[in-house]
Amino acid sequence: MSAPSFTHAALHVPDIDEAVAFFADYCQLHEVHSRGQGKQRVVWLAERGREKVLVFVLIPGGSYDAQPEGNFGHLGFALDSKQAVDDVAAKARVEGRLAWEPRQADFPVGYYCAVRGPDGRAVEFSFGQPLGPGSPDL
Repeated sequence: MSAPSFTHAALHVPDIDEAVAFFADYCQLHEVHSRGQGKQRVVWLAERGREKVLVFVLIPGGSYDAQPEGNFGHLGFALDSKQAVDDVAAKARVEGRLAWEPRQADFPVGYYCAVRGPDGRAVEFSFGQPLGPGSPDL
């Protein structure tokens, strides 16, 4: 048996158009597949150049559930500098979406902040973790 390969994560979202717009704006994900219409529309999003590696599948029908204090479940995206993390945090602060102020943590966590997505889920933006392009070794 061959080893499994992680190819996608499927997320229910209350408003698919709002979720697509959020992930395009904050994460620069783009639509690689869409099927159905209205409440039946399913969308695949991916990073450019990684469309066959990992996709987010957005499925309509989720509910908005604000993430409670102390719940650190999140989606994580690497950025290329601390300034980029600060820039995301500043934008999210203005839009009322900032969930976690930028902070520095010991390796391997690095410098990070989190933004609330339209479904209440935390989306982390980090620099200095051993994940993503240009990352240091563990």
